[in-house]
Amino acid sequence: MKNVLVTGAGGYIGSILVPKLLEQGCNVKAVDRFFFGVDKLQPHPNLTIVNEDCRRLNEDHFIDVNAVIDLVAISNDPSGELFKEVTYEVNYLARVNAAILAKKMGVKQYILPSSCSIYGFQDKEAVVDESAKTNPLTVYAKANEKAEQGVLALADDNFTVTVMRQATVYGYSPRMRFDVAINGMTYGAWENGIIPLMRDGSQWRPMVHVEDTTDVMCLLLEADTHTVNGEIFNVGSNRNNYQLGQLAKEIAAALPIEVKIDWYGDPDHRSYRVNFEKIEKALNWEAKYIAADGALQIYKKLENGTLEKTEQSITLNWYKELVKWQKVIKQVDMYGGILEIEENKALSR
Repeated sequence: MKNVLVTGAGGYIGSILVPKLLEQGCNVKAVDRFFFGVDKLQPHPNLTIVNEDCRRLNEDHFIDVNAVIDLVAISNDPSGELFKEVTYEVNYLARVNAAILAKKMGVKQYILPSSCSIYGFQDKEAVVDESAKTNPLTVYAKANEKAEQGVLALADDNFTVTVMRQATVYGYSPRMRFDVAINGMTYGAWENGIIPLMRDGSQWRPMVHVEDTTDVMCLLLEADTHTVNGEIFNVGSNRNNYQLGQLAKEIAAALPIEVKIDWYGDPDHRSYRVNFEKIEKALNWEAKYIAADGALQIYKKLENGTLEKTEQSITLNWYKELVKWQKVIKQVDMYGGILEIEENKALSR
């Protein structure tokens, strides 16, 4: 039975990954600040909840751990641009530190879920593989690249390190996000029959369903170390390389309602088309889902009322809300509470 430590365990990807690991018989140590609620993970006898900041992990957290899946991140470009310093601390320094601590404590395997966003802007005719020159354009992408470089340098015969460059993730999760492309398009279509789309629609983006990328994480835990140690894998599929204009059309066609496209903003200069042959050959793995599958899945859950858009489902908005209320609470908190306070022994009775 493997003991797996997962950081960011209560997040969009983590809340899909952790149940899969438990189903496979793993003991899971779920590390998170749980900004989006600990209820995203259901209680399980083999699940240990660790409410801790990734920047404060120490050697004790890695005792008896066999593998680490370091999901934690300040996620998406807008959040990274607003919280620049924090993004470097969490997405880069904390993850490299986790790998260093893991290696020191005898952990055998470390997996870093990174992002294809580090390819940045590429020639429209290019289909980049793992050997391509990276071109990170945002704080989020640059921090991911630094984390990759830092953890790969630790790989040796006793410490297996693998980097997953994930395509843009989509699909339903208990910690739902509507601030990623396919999910946001689907919500707009369901809400008012309109898909909002940043100009000009010709930019390429690779996509991967959250079920597919978490399947890869589980697969890597069982993979031959000679195949995956020190390796970078693009995680997605060639079928899931989309020009955003065509992506919007495919989503519209998949839904049982009339949908139109609403263009907005200045042209998005990030464009990258990615080759996924390496992971398909090395791990004999293929993605199961395409965008239409994910969009229809989300649409049905919205339609039957089992999913709704909340402040938590837009990551940056929720970060801002937490920061705002932290300031308010600090101003009014006194004697260990707000309305109810700790007992004052000097109070006359």
